[in-house]
Amino acid sequence: MRGGGPVIPTRVARGVALTELGLGGAQLGNLYQEMTDEVAAATVQAAWDAGVRYFDTAPHYGLGLSERRLGEALRQHARDDYVLSTKVGRLLVPAPAGADRMDDEGFAVPATMRRRWDFSRDGIRRSIEESLDRLGLDRIDVVYLHDPQDHWHQARTEALPALVELREEGVVRAVGAGMNFAGHLTELVREHDVDLVMCAGRYTLLEQAEDLLESALDRGVGVVAAGVYNSGLLARPRPGPAPKYNYEPAPAELVARVHALADACEAHGVTLPEAAVAFPLRHPAVVSVVLGAAGPGQLGDGIARYRRPVPDALWDDLAAAGLITDRRLPGAPVEGMEGRR
Repeated sequence: MRGGGPVIPTRVARGVALTELGLGGAQLGNLYQEMTDEVAAATVQAAWDAGVRYFDTAPHYGLGLSERRLGEALRQHARDDYVLSTKVGRLLVPAPAGADRMDDEGFAVPATMRRRWDFSRDGIRRSIEESLDRLGLDRIDVVYLHDPQDHWHQARTEALPALVELREEGVVRAVGAGMNFAGHLTELVREHDVDLVMCAGRYTLLEQAEDLLESALDRGVGVVAAGVYNSGLLARPRPGPAPKYNYEPAPAELVARVHALADACEAHGVTLPEAAVAFPLRHPAVVSVVLGAAGPGQLGDGIARYRRPVPDALWDDLAAAGLITDRRLPGAPVEGMEGRR
């Protein structure tokens, strides 16, 4: 990739080069709290200045707000200098009656649109056309089926073939799915023609979806790891008050395990969040870790965590203690993928 400034190293899956660290766009859509347009633009620019060249968004994020903000921020850069992914499966339908209330799916935006599930062929094509319009860009590099688990048959028999068709037409470069159900992703990798999958929260210090990672490695499919902090449980050096896991109160035994992980990290001069970012990138099937950011400061924290060297001895100790089951060591990435961890 070209462009000024320090670019984070890339890993390649099926001809698409993603920086090892990507920016997730949920917060750009006012996830849980409002973000101003100025802060959103500054966050994307801070990611760019740090060398991030992979950016992920979705219509779901803020009822299109994330796509609009991200597209506006990226239009100042040469289109060939970055990789952009968005998602399909939720069409946005006007809902004028919702103007006097807020969205009820976690985003601090007026409910002037409503989401409608649609994994039909026509729905997929319409979703991409509308995303391109919101983004104001000429193309999308990667398209994921978004949370298709409750529409599994249609997603596999209509939506995915529609994406493959668009890839063959040259409209998109790579296709796959993004969700937090590792079993479904494993099925897609094993039985369908996908290039990348985004695995949210299932390949972390607390969960290692080995079947998915090994299947992806065998088939040359890239894995993008999202949700590496497991709903925030791994986002601090130690769990805070009322910690969450999968967006629900964390069980006491799981919190105890997190403290054990933190003990080992501290013994090696590493914080738990630093290890949480580094861990997925040890596996050669993983091409990128995507982090969200509520502003440039939080983005800077994520960049610093990514850049923090983590000694191999930490992973050895965690494996010996039975705290991780991952068996991969830093080394040669999967054929067709490039990396440095």
